[in-house]
Amino acid sequence: METYYKPEDLKKFGNIGEFQKKLADKFFDYYGEVFKEGALTGREKALIALGVAHAIQCPYCIDAYTSDTLEKGCTEEQLMEAVHVAGAIRGGASLVHGVQMMNQTKKIMM
Repeated sequence: METYYKPEDLKKFGNIGEFQKKLADKFFDYYGEVFKEGALTGREKALIALGVAHAIQCPYCIDAYTSDTLEKGCTEEQLMEAVHVAGAIRGGASLVHGVQMMNQTKKIMM
């Protein structure tokens, strides 16, 4: 099946510095710091990343953080729960913007 996203491209992520090494180095330094153990465990951060990956619909991130969460001992149930949390937040964000529509409708109709 031909798709725009190619799973093998995920392995090339480290190459993004090829055209702008200085900025890529800064990004990877930051990225590395973010995912270090801190107030949250690496496992917790991986589950958050998996949920965010679904919210932003990044297939590369979904693949990467599915693997990462499983490697960190998460269960299938925990992975799916993270996906549902992302879905609920994404859906709620769409719905809460309905208030904007309602405000604009009332303004126009009055």
